[in-house]
Order: sequence, then C-alpha cells, then structure tokens
Amino acid sequence: MNIRHCAGAALAGTALVLSLAACSDHSDAGGTSTTTEQESDITKGVEADPAAEKLVPDDVKDAGAITVAMDLSYPPTSFLSEGDKQPIGYNVDIANLIGTKLGLDVDIKDVSFETIIPGLQGGRYDFTTTNMSPTPERLKVLDMITYWEAGSSLITAKDNPEDFTFEDPSTLCGHKVAVMTGTTQAEIYLPEISKECNAAGMDDVDATTLPNVQDALTQLASGRLETVFYDTSSLAWAAKQQPDQFDLLEPQYQKKVGNDIVAIGLDKKSPLTEAIHGAVQSMMDDGTYEEALSRWGLEAGAMDTSKILS
Repeated sequence: MNIRHCAGAALAGTALVLSLAACSDHSDAGGTSTTTEQESDITKGVEADPAAEKLVPDDVKDAGAITVAMDLSYPPTSFLSEGDKQPIGYNVDIANLIGTKLGLDVDIKDVSFETIIPGLQGGRYDFTTTNMSPTPERLKVLDMITYWEAGSSLITAKDNPEDFTFEDPSTLCGHKVAVMTGTTQAEIYLPEISKECNAAGMDDVDATTLPNVQDALTQLASGRLETVFYDTSSLAWAAKQQPDQFDLLEPQYQKKVGNDIVAIGLDKKSPLTEAIHGAVQSMMDDGTYEEALSRWGLEAGAMDTSKILS
C-alpha cells in the first residue's frame, strides 16, 4: 500500500463487461456500471452526533462545510458515476457520513494522489479519505484516523469448490493460484504460504504470475485457475459485479509483519482531528459504517474501533 504499482484493464464476460484498475496505494478496482443503491445518498436518515458536533471548532461551524481531498479515479472507493459524473464510492460515502455526523456539508475536491499531503499542509483541504496507509513518514506531518483494513483476499469460482481459506493456508498447497507481477502477494505472501506447505510435507502452491488482474479473472472464469490472490478491494468489486460467477472469501490474509490499515489524513495537530475521529466512531457504533462497506463489497476490512495515530 505504500508504493503505487498501477495496472488497468477490461474483462469481457458473458453479457457483462467489467473494468478493473488497481494500485498498491489505492488498491481499488472499478466497473463500468453501478447500481441505484450504490449511487443513492447513504446519509439519508442519518442524524448528526451531538458529542462529535461539540468538537467542531466554531469557525468551521460558522463556515458550515469541510473540504475533503480524494483521487476520483479508483473504483470502488472513489470514482465518478457514469451518468452525471458525480463522486461515488466507499471513501465518498465515508466522507459524506463524517460531514453528516458533524452537521456540516462536505465539499469533495478531485485531486491527484501525490498532491493531497501538500494540500493538507497548505490548508487547501481539511482532510482526506483516499486509502492512505499510516506510514512513519506520513505520521511526521499528518494526524491519521484509522477506518478500514485494505488487505489481501482470495476470489474463487462461485461456491468455492476447492474450499480454500486463509484460516487453513494448507488448503492452497498444490493448487493453481494467480498473483500479479510485482505485488506483495507474489513476492512475499504466497512464498510464505509455500514455506508452510513444505513444512507440512505438502506441495508448493502452484503459482501463476500474471501482468494484471483482468487476465487472472478471465482465467479463473474459464477454469484455468482455481483462485486469485490480490488486493481485497479489487476482488470484492469483481465479486460484487459478478455475484453469479465469483465468490470473495473471508477472512483476509493475515500478514506476518505490519498491517493493512487505512487512515483518514489531516494536517498535523488539526483542530478537526478529534471531531472527525468522533464522527467515525459514531458511524461504527450505529451501523452506518457497515452499510458503507457492504455497498461496495468491502465488509472483510471492517474495524470495530477507530484510533487517532499521531
């Protein structure tokens, strides 16, 4: 998630076209269409949280709005709808829910990822929800609020015919698993699983390294592969769009070192940090957070508690 290795492609399936794009810093995939539910206003019926509202600085209350920066080119977390080109996606839902919880309007700014931190430092934006991982370098200049785990998952043919699971990684031993070139799944995680297979006296995972997730899903759909190991958000979006063809498996892969935490970013010592943290925890407590995840097939990355990292 800390280095941007991007790939884009299109998958043609039976009576359905699925577009995919992914980056390790964004870890997202997108489709050519979205449902009415996904484009509907998730804040409808959601009320402001009085405790979180009290934490909003007076000058922000007077302005009545907060500005959020995000790169709107990475479905399913932040992108533009096909028809009216409005911002939609998981991160868009989270940003709008934060505003609602704080009794404020949200002004979304579509910017390139590399300009976001300078923009936060320069006061052009109040915060970002853009799949940003809390690295030590970022924490030197930002307050960060945890809200999601964007990990790695398996996707299989419908009903998981081989009964794969990361709860028992040995289920992958000797089976055909696709990973993408240059990814952590290919270079670190799958070799770790193969070592476990060897230790148990079983065959290595039969790894197939492909240039992009489109090729992997095409081969999975045709039966040439048994499962694909990749970023959860990309695979969740594929399963969301083709539920009769693919199943996204839970739980996500548990890394041996580090984590897959995603965090909201604000300028260091921002006066809004406590208020936004309160808004995030409020939506976790009342179920609106889970609703936002489920709209995009991302339930595997849910958290129970949000933390401020500084």
